[in-house]
Amino acid sequence: MRIISTSLSAFKSKTMYQLTFSFEAFLAEFWQKKPTIIKGGFNKFTDPISPDELAGLAMEEEVDSRYIAKHGNEWEVKHGPLTFDNVPKDNWSFVVQAANHWHEGAASLVTPFRQLPNWLFDDLMISYSTPGGGVGPHIDQYDVFIVQGSGKRRWRVGPQKEDYEEKHGHPALRQIKDFEPILDDVLEPGDILYIPPGFPHDGYAIETAMSFSIGFRSPKKQELLSSFADYVIANEVGDVHYHNPDLPARKTPGAIMASERADMEAMMRSLLDHPEMIKQWMGEHLSQNRHELDIIAADPPWQAAEVYQFLESGEVLKRLGGLRAFYYPEQPHQLFINGESYQLPEECGTAATYLCDAETISQDKLGKLIDHPAFIALLTQLINYGYWYPVE
Repeated sequence: MRIISTSLSAFKSKTMYQLTFSFEAFLAEFWQKKPTIIKGGFNKFTDPISPDELAGLAMEEEVDSRYIAKHGNEWEVKHGPLTFDNVPKDNWSFVVQAANHWHEGAASLVTPFRQLPNWLFDDLMISYSTPGGGVGPHIDQYDVFIVQGSGKRRWRVGPQKEDYEEKHGHPALRQIKDFEPILDDVLEPGDILYIPPGFPHDGYAIETAMSFSIGFRSPKKQELLSSFADYVIANEVGDVHYHNPDLPARKTPGAIMASERADMEAMMRSLLDHPEMIKQWMGEHLSQNRHELDIIAADPPWQAAEVYQFLESGEVLKRLGGLRAFYYPEQPHQLFINGESYQLPEECGTAATYLCDAETISQDKLGKLIDHPAFIALLTQLINYGYWYPVE
């Protein structure tokens, strides 16, 4: 279902989004510190996707979408696949999550933000709103850059504090009661609003508008602990019982002695004394995706010789939108892609840069690596999975 460009020149034309500000300076002053509005963050901004294309995505079963409307003091929420029959004139929106997984033009808007770690990036959410459309005041626990597309939208952002009162407008909307804004402005095409975690915000369209939210989501302690525990159990690590051959007799059998508690705490902590295992688990965990991918397996499957000839002829392969692919710089011959680990010979370590850092692969980039059978074999496997595909 992937919506792709019809030619390489069209693909190139959709990747020209460039920020007008220093990202290094932004990180130093604002990242996870305070919200800000960057006027003209993109010059001459044009929407990378049309409202009709976005609506088409929202109508698909595989795509995560929502319809949100306000009727006086009442809220209405529908989850996709959506239809757009009998919608009111104003005060409604629809949003598509992970739009970068399904539309190449939309995915190109993420590229300027690749100066942040890919493992932090979550997805590109796109909203279409009629006048008055929004989701009400709420708080998110992730970093987000909201790029204003066509139309205008008013945004208000409040201070970070812990005692905001929840407002139960609808079970599917985690809204809060109103707040005193520290930012209050109207965004026009190309403006960017950055909101760190924990800052309340509320936006509504002044006129029919498109908004593009590039979200970065850090893992929680609970998630990491739960995932690591699952990994330990699945790999039968630490499958040993507590033993104490020097156990003394006691008159208080109901007591858990301090020394026994300390011994069992040490057993648990010892599971973390395996740095290579931790690296393996973390690479696999961080490369797993929270959103559906538009995976289309190759049919018929490619052969290694075909992949070699394809690249040698100057053609280009593109990584699947939203695919998570990572590596450790000190061990670049081991790759973590979509929750799995892949091993290459050490002399193929440069493959990590092309497969995990770059979004496209070509002979010009690969150089002599194209002649290594192990690399071509892995690339063939990844193409057949649908993780890389030819640029049309």
